[in-house]
Amino acid sequence: MTAVLHAEVTGTGPPLLALHGFTGSVGALRPITGPLSERHTVVAVDLPGHGRTGAAEQPTDYRFDDTVDSVAAVLDRLGHDRIDVVGYSMGGRIGLGLAVRHPDRVKKSVLVGGSAGVAGNAQRAARRRADNRLADELLERGIEWFVDYWMGLPLFASQSRLGANALAEARRQRLENDERGLAGSLRGAGAGSQPPLWQDLGRVEGAVLLVVGDEDAWFRSLAVRMAAGLRDATIAVIPGAGHACHLENPEDTLAAVSGFLSQGGE
Repeated sequence: MTAVLHAEVTGTGPPLLALHGFTGSVGALRPITGPLSERHTVVAVDLPGHGRTGAAEQPTDYRFDDTVDSVAAVLDRLGHDRIDVVGYSMGGRIGLGLAVRHPDRVKKSVLVGGSAGVAGNAQRAARRRADNRLADELLERGIEWFVDYWMGLPLFASQSRLGANALAEARRQRLENDERGLAGSLRGAGAGSQPPLWQDLGRVEGAVLLVVGDEDAWFRSLAVRMAAGLRDATIAVIPGAGHACHLENPEDTLAAVSGFLSQGGE
């Protein structure tokens, strides 16, 4: 039984699935999906624990594979047999999971700051313990503490270039999430709980664009490793950007994504 995920549909043209990052929601990718909706029917989804999907009824609904299957169920509900996908960070991991578990449903994939998971058993167990501790602390200290902690992580330090107003709006959007939902997502679909997909990259049938900011050294290295295992992969390095390059340099990110999606018809 898959969870029913909230979806927002905008635009016209070939369908494009948009999957936000952790603490995000349907509007999080709008800096690029807004312009893309002029040529695509954008299906933006609130992943389990986020946005209007909210906290899941069953703990199993948060699990990575169950989340991937719930996203596939959205495509069934909306009548899309095959779709292009753009996902950021956690959404990139889910998007890759969709292309691995349901390769016949995905045409092209755009993974922004994406990963195939934590490869080693020991490293994955350590990450899972850390995610579980953080989920406990989120429930103990509350959503405001957590959002400030999350936005203050070194991974997002380069977002200071966005300015105070944009950061305040991002904080406001994140605070609309349910703390129980975010904790459940951390436990079920965090990188420590995700089955590693490194050995399954060959199952991805469609072309993949790996988008990374030039200041995001770790995810640039992951993109190189992922490209080596994929049948058809291209890396786009976005200048003047860190992990969230769709926010920090939306113009160059949009150019890379729209160019990739428009190549070769399907």
